[in-house]
Amino acid sequence: MEFKGAMGGLYRITEWITRIAASNILWALCSAPFLFFGLMKLMMLGTSSGGVNEQLTLNWAMGILAPFTVFPASAALFTVVRKWVMGNTDVGTFRTFFQGYKENYLKSMLGGIIYTLMFVIMYVDVTVYMTQMPNFRIVGILMLVLMIILSVSMFNFFSIVVHYQMSFKQVMTNSILLTIARPIRVFSTLIAAAVLAYIGLRYPALYFICIPTLIAMAAFFNFYATYNKLQLQVEQKKLKEEEEREAALNNQEDDDDDDDDFEDDVEDKDVKRI
Repeated sequence: MEFKGAMGGLYRITEWITRIAASNILWALCSAPFLFFGLMKLMMLGTSSGGVNEQLTLNWAMGILAPFTVFPASAALFTVVRKWVMGNTDVGTFRTFFQGYKENYLKSMLGGIIYTLMFVIMYVDVTVYMTQMPNFRIVGILMLVLMIILSVSMFNFFSIVVHYQMSFKQVMTNSILLTIARPIRVFSTLIAAAVLAYIGLRYPALYFICIPTLIAMAAFFNFYATYNKLQLQVEQKKLKEEEEREAALNNQEDDDDDDDDFEDDVEDKDVKRI
């Protein structure tokens, strides 16, 4: 039964809220071990409890769990939002989520290991240069900027994993190259993620309802816009090459016709001389 008017608009809004909340809950459930230690860390920071050793233990636990929980769950979430952004909104959220989870688990886990190691190294560098080596603070700022770029390339990593059939090496390479080549899209993705994260900080319950899914939608929307633009450029380049090839063939045919005409003229002259 299809509703029209105000009732139809309200129904569609309710339907979208249900889809977003369902995908977000699935993501949270699959990321539960990592989120558990993350919440413990936030509670310790908020209450100023726990010593350095406890904080370090939580960091290690989150770093170890992230590649095996958050990254595969995020790839599954991007599988769902990819369908929505591309206009296929009638897919089953549960089935699509776990299908993407199964198909992309290995690539997302390997990517999670690499990204986690890079984040840990950069975080240590930022901490050391910013707090213990004030003369080299500019290096710490540079590493912080690289961390931000790395975060955005992670969004492109998930988008490429669910959108292309590529080897893992190609996925990693293209996610970084796409981030560097499209700075405007990087900036818009960063702004959208920052705004949504800020809203989530003001209203923490939204993190369990919609924030991760909305961030994934914004990231894949920017990626898909870039993808369409690149596809258009490739098609235009192919069309231009075909036109140049046809023009070259036409010129060659014209030259051959001119040569034939010249030969005919020479033969006619020879006949007249005889």
